[in-house]
Formats: sequence, structure tokens, C-alpha cells
Amino acid sequence: MNMYDFSVKTMDGGQQSLADYRGQVVLIVNTATKCGFAPQFDGLQKLYETYKEQGFTVLGFPCNQFQNQEPGSDSEVQEACRINFGVTFPLFAKIHVNGPDADPLFDYLKKSTRGLMGSAIKWNFTKFLVNRNGEAVKRFSPMTAPLKFEDRIVSLLK
Repeated sequence: MNMYDFSVKTMDGGQQSLADYRGQVVLIVNTATKCGFAPQFDGLQKLYETYKEQGFTVLGFPCNQFQNQEPGSDSEVQEACRINFGVTFPLFAKIHVNGPDADPLFDYLKKSTRGLMGSAIKWNFTKFLVNRNGEAVKRFSPMTAPLKFEDRIVSLLK
């Protein structure tokens, strides 16, 4: 099993197969525009812009499971990300990352890369790095700024 085995809901209500990202290095992030870590959108966008031509992308999954930090509709979230943070990387429909309603993609990511709290996601802006084979290879905590692990992305792109 790998990332390519999953489909996710798009912000317009459709479905997108993650096999569309086959061969790319992918950073998957659960996001929230009202989170104290929201300034990380800047680092995520910078990484995306710097490496997208080399086969890298960021996939954002808004989540409202942590203290109501993403209360808006999908369209409101998308607009806030674009206007307030300049986000141009793909964003998907709001999801749950923990509990019985957790998105299957995040269940896979959590099982593949355990964090300090076991498999549960601690907070928004937990980041999962996926290699070109669709395998989740590293989890980064919400406190880890995206540019702090740029070297890992570069090594996977080679």
C-alpha cells in the first residue's frame, strides 16, 4: 500500500486519485488558516515554488479537528489561503485526521510514520513527506518549519 492507492475529495466535491502524483515527491499537510502555525503556509509555498519543476508538490488538507481553527466552508478556506497566504499548491476538501471519521489517506500516513504521540496527529500542520514511489518516509511535527527539512526534499528529488 502507498499514497497512490487513495483518492481524496476535491474542494469542488469531486474525487482525485493520488496516483495523479505518481513519480513526484509530495509533502502532505493538514492545515488550518486560524492556527498559530498558519505562517508556515509561507514556507510551504516557497518550497512548492522552488521545487515544483523538479517533481515536487505540496498537498494541503484543511482540518477543523483542533480547537475550531478551520471553521469555514471549503470555498472560504481556499479563498483565505489564496488571499492571506498566497497559496497556489493544491488544496483539498476539509477532512478529519484522527478518530473514526479520519480520512483513509491519513490513517495510512499515521501508520507509516509514527510520531511522538504514537500514530495520532497532535495538531494542525503535521507534515508527511512521501517519496517518488508513493511511500510515506518521514513525519514532521507541527512545530517544525517547512524550510527546516528542505534538505530532505532535495535528497528525495535527486
